[in-house]
Amino acid sequence: MEYPIIPLPKEQWKGTPIPLTYTTHEYFDLETTFEADAFRIQMVKKPFETPVTHSPAEYDFPDCLYQDHWEKAEAFGVVDEQTGQLLACIEICPEEWSNRLMVTELWVSDPIQRQGIGTRLMNRAKEEAKRQGRRAIILETQSCNVAAIAFYRRQGFELIGYDACCYTNIDQQRREIRFNFGYFLHHNGGR
Repeated sequence: MEYPIIPLPKEQWKGTPIPLTYTTHEYFDLETTFEADAFRIQMVKKPFETPVTHSPAEYDFPDCLYQDHWEKAEAFGVVDEQTGQLLACIEICPEEWSNRLMVTELWVSDPIQRQGIGTRLMNRAKEEAKRQGRRAIILETQSCNVAAIAFYRRQGFELIGYDACCYTNIDQQRREIRFNFGYFLHHNGGR
C-alpha cells in the first residue's frame, strides 16, 4: 500500500502526541579519558543485560507536534484515511542563526515500519532544507536508540557531537546520552 506524505498544518495538529516507544538490546557507551593535553573519546556498542524500553510515560513532557518552543516548525506525515489517525510524521524547524534545519520529531508507527516511510519522510526534510538554502540538517537521538542511529547513518548523517548531561545528571549511568547527528548539504562551511 502506498502511503501519501501530506502536510500536517499547525492549526489542526498542534499538541498531537507522538508515541515514541522503542525497545533496545544495545547502547553506545561513552568512554572518555584525558591524557597529556588530549581528550580521548570512544563510543563503544555494548549489550544491555536485559532489554530496555523507553516510552512517553517515563517523561514529564512527552513528545508532541508543534511544541511552543519550535516557533517556525512544519510537519509532514502519513494519516490513516479512514480514521484520521496519525501513522507517521516528521517535524522540522529552522535554526536561523546557523542556517541549519532541525528535525525535531521523526516517528513511524509499528504497523507501517520497514516500508520505506522513514526514508521518504527524511527525504522530505532534505528537500525542504535544499529549498530553504540550508547548509545542514541536524537532529538528536539517544545513545541507546541503536536502531535510530543505524537509520540516520544510512541516511547520510554523521555524528557531530554529544551531550552527557542533556536529560539528567546521570545520563551516562542510564545509558541514554544525547547524540547529535548532522547531514551536510553545503560543504563550504558557510551560512
